Amino acid sequence: MKKLYIFDLDGTLVNSIFDLGDSMNEVLLRHGFPTFDYDVYKHFVGNGTLKLVERALPAEQRTKEKITEYHAEFSEEYNKRCICKTKPYDGIEKVIETLRSKGILTAVASNKPDGFAKFIVSSVFGDGKFDYVTGKKDGIPTKPAPKIIYNILEKLNVSAEECVIVGDSDVDVLTSKNVGVECIGCCWGFRGRKELENAGAEYIAEEPADILKFC
Repeated sequence: MKKLYIFDLDGTLVNSIFDLGDSMNEVLLRHGFPTFDYDVYKHFVGNGTLKLVERALPAEQRTKEKITEYHAEFSEEYNKRCICKTKPYDGIEKVIETLRSKGILTAVASNKPDGFAKFIVSSVFGDGKFDYVTGKKDGIPTKPAPKIIYNILEKLNVSAEECVIVGDSDVDVLTSKNVGVECIGCCWGFRGRKELENAGAEYIAEEPADILKFC
């Protein structure tokens, strides 16, 4: 039995695509740039909000200075609405409760800025449901770089062999491979089964309850 389950946030624990898309579209509209449907945003997210902004901007606007400028505007908009439409996926709260009842540790590792990640987890799930929550912090590369996972393992005193990563995209699968841990791919998220299988996820969960099959 694994001692620790590390969950991705967006597309795994919560469906946040509407608030993310609405926030970015507000910035794009303000500057007269083309906007995007939510299904397109499912392929823009996953590597952090700086990368989301870069992908959504017109090509000629993708300089470091412009991305930083528009990211500040995005962050302001997202701060207003980050929990307006964001909801946990059906059944995921029961999974977390079941894992914890078995004495299994739970954590969240997100590429979303740390402040947003902590606020959303606390607001949506309440306090005490996860042993550690972390998002993107200055000086720590985003997933699939392994540092964020190593930090969690050290914090919770768990070895890589005792851990499994749960996520909905190839970013999470690649992260697991960079750390040397197993991965459960979540089909209900933003990317789907094909991407997860192509990336090499060891297990595939069709619905949240399937996660418990691999305890």
